[in-house]
Amino acid sequence: CFDQNELLECIRKLVEVEKDWVPHSTAASLYIRPTLIGTEPSLGVKKPTKALLYVILSPVGPYFASGAFNPISLWADPKYVRAWKGGTGDCKLGGNYGSSVYAQQEALELGCQQVLWLYGEDHQITEVGTMNLFLYWINEDGDNELATPPLDGIILPGVTRQSILDLARNWGEFKVSERYITMSDLTAALEEDRVKEMFGAGTACIVCPISRILYKGKHLHIPTMENGPQLTTRFLNKLSDIQYGREDSDWAVLVS
Repeated sequence: CFDQNELLECIRKLVEVEKDWVPHSTAASLYIRPTLIGTEPSLGVKKPTKALLYVILSPVGPYFASGAFNPISLWADPKYVRAWKGGTGDCKLGGNYGSSVYAQQEALELGCQQVLWLYGEDHQITEVGTMNLFLYWINEDGDNELATPPLDGIILPGVTRQSILDLARNWGEFKVSERYITMSDLTAALEEDRVKEMFGAGTACIVCPISRILYKGKHLHIPTMENGPQLTTRFLNKLSDIQYGREDSDWAVLVS
């Protein structure tokens, strides 16, 4: 196993060497993608005895092409499953994404931009496309709560996910929970006007607001944008300030 601290130092040195590729713009960034592939010269399905660890750098523009903070629509259908208990849904594996391509295409054909992945007979909400999911609502007990599905083996332990949880808990302004959320929970909350904001979170977009879900042939309106979106925007600004060095943080690694 390659030492984590050594890998971080290798990445830091790589960015220092290739610093001319770092965009001089707050609307763009240098995407860093560590990759591990098996390189054993044989055919077969087994654990490789040789592997190559390498890092890809690529300048990227804004996640939202228009530059605006645009919400997305989701398609939720339990006939497709992204991950399952005992599988590899909590790992960043190519195989996890290959099986999602067909469902994503069907979502596009139905006029939705991403898939809201469900799991189990009770239609638990798990992830949004390749992003973790957050729901800011008034929960069943009447408390303001930021909720996200727990890391139970089918959820990716995203860095942005953990960053949002850490920030929210540090603020101490509302309840923060890692809990199961079903579509029944969500539809009931929508009917009772208890939903405030819903958003995805990931490396590429940081946060992505959600405005609509197509579920069982019905369009569920999520009032994220009508509510600012105050909390979603707050997370975006806070994490962007840390990433671009406008705010000091021990999360950041100084390159040069």
